[in-house]
Amino acid sequence: RSPLQPFAFAGYTLFLALVIDRLHHYIRKLINLRRTVNTSQEEVENLKKEKQRFKEKEETSLNEIKKLHEEVASIKERLQKLQSESAEHEKRAETAEAHVAALQKQSEELLLEYDRLLEDNQILQTQALAFRG
Repeated sequence: RSPLQPFAFAGYTLFLALVIDRLHHYIRKLINLRRTVNTSQEEVENLKKEKQRFKEKEETSLNEIKKLHEEVASIKERLQKLQSESAEHEKRAETAEAHVAALQKQSEELLLEYDRLLEDNQILQTQALAFRG
């Protein structure tokens, strides 16, 4: 046996203790990293699901917007048609009012003519009675 043998053994033991300490440190670090990776993977999955939900909402919103644009176009078309019909009805109403006014004037003129003819008839009947009698 050599006198340095206990020191060599102590050195070897210290070296093993250091290696075990470092190994323990790295194993703990690895465990923490794996937890972090698992958590990150879960977050990534959640974000992917959320992205998919947003994408579906976007598609739904785009479809709804498209339908609303179509409805607006349809309403505009209907509005133009109704405005056209309204203008046509107004024109017909104005024409009818003008026709009614013309008929009223003609009726008044006919009444005046009738009254004049009645007076003439009365005069002629009076003259005829005076002539006979």
